[in-house]
Amino acid sequence: MKSNKLSKLGTTLKANKKKIIVIVSMIALLVATGCLNYFLNVKQQGTDNNPGQGDVSTPTFFATYRTDREATRNQEIAYLDEIINSATSTETAIASAESQKLAITGAMETELVLEGLIKAKGFEDCIVTISTENVNVVVMDEDLSLEDAAQILNIVVTETEFTAPDVVIIPYV
Repeated sequence: MKSNKLSKLGTTLKANKKKIIVIVSMIALLVATGCLNYFLNVKQQGTDNNPGQGDVSTPTFFATYRTDREATRNQEIAYLDEIINSATSTETAIASAESQKLAITGAMETELVLEGLIKAKGFEDCIVTISTENVNVVVMDEDLSLEDAAQILNIVVTETEFTAPDVVIIPYV
C-alpha cells in the first residue's frame, strides 16, 4: 500500500518537475529574447550614428511593440498548450485553457483587422490592444484632430462589441 502511494507521489513529482523545467526554460528564453532585442537595438543605433553606413533605421515604437506583443502571446499560447496537452491537467483546467486560447486568438484577429482599417483611413501606423474591458488605440499622429479620433472611434465601435466609453485613443509622435 505504501509503495503504491510512493509510486503515485513520485509520478506527481516528476510531472511537476517537467512543468517547472518547461516554465523556467520559457522564462529564460523570454529574457534572452529581450536581451538580444536590446543589444541589437543598441548596435543599430550605433550604426545609425555613423554616416556612410547606408540607410538603416532603428525600430520604431510600433515595430518594437508588435514584436514584444507577439513574443508575449506566443509564450502565453505555449503555456496554455502545455496545460491542454498535460496528462495531469483536469478537465476544468483544459477547458479553461482552451477558452483562454480562443480568446487570445480572437483578440489577435480583431486587433489586426482594426489596425488595417485605421491605416486604410490614412494614418501612418497604429497599434490596437483589446482587453476584456476596453480597446486601446495608439496612432502615429502628432496633431490628432477630433474628426480623426471620431473616424477611429467609429471603426472600433463598428467592428467590435465595445462602446465609445470603452475606447481609448492615444496619439503618438
